[in-house]
Amino acid sequence: MTPTESASAPHRPHLARRVAAEFVGTGLLVTVVVGSGIAAQRLSPDDVGLQLLENSLATALGLAVIILMLGPVSGAHLNPVVSVADWVLGRHLRTGLPLRDLGPYLAAQIFGGIAGTLLSGVMFDVAPAFSANERATGGHLVGEVVATAGLVLLIFALARTSSGVTTAAAVGAYIGAAYWFTSSTSFANPAVTIARMFTDTFAGIAPAAVPPFILAQFAGAALGLALVVLFYPTAARTAGEVVTPVHLETRS
Repeated sequence: MTPTESASAPHRPHLARRVAAEFVGTGLLVTVVVGSGIAAQRLSPDDVGLQLLENSLATALGLAVIILMLGPVSGAHLNPVVSVADWVLGRHLRTGLPLRDLGPYLAAQIFGGIAGTLLSGVMFDVAPAFSANERATGGHLVGEVVATAGLVLLIFALARTSSGVTTAAAVGAYIGAAYWFTSSTSFANPAVTIARMFTDTFAGIAPAAVPPFILAQFAGAALGLALVVLFYPTAARTAGEVVTPVHLETRS
């Protein structure tokens, strides 16, 4: 490759820009989840089913929009299990998230999520507080395994054939549905799980339930990856397209 060709070769956006997108995107996702949960709790105080419906619809729609908005920058992982799964699946072919980028992605997702919880509290005049919402029953943990396995299988399957628009809609629809068909209401995201322990509202989770939830989520991610490899043996070739393809830039 000549110097001129090298200078004009396409490349991913700078790591700082991608990490910023993961921070903002995960923060917005948690803001949607927690904020809509608080609003639902206030608007429908005597109907938990209606509260869940309002919360799930807002989350499904908000997640799809966030993926479309920030996917071209960072891939819109917004989830540590997605980033880890992307690195694991693509590490041999060097198609997935590079190991050097994994730590910054995870940190941005976790701290972005916490910032999203705090922002929701400011908007709704709710002070930060550890949640008293105990969720870590056996059934809830099985629900997290199922929800996370399905999410991982979905996004890696879609990376092979679908556009960013299709993926955004499908992921949003899956999470919206999983609110209802899993007993845990489908956290399926360690960063969101950590963030939600700082709000003692409808969307909260007690701190003691966070570690088992995260273990269940990573177990689900491992199961999801096993299914990806079983059903799509060449999925590693498109690991870099998860969740949506990053828009490659050309050096001038």
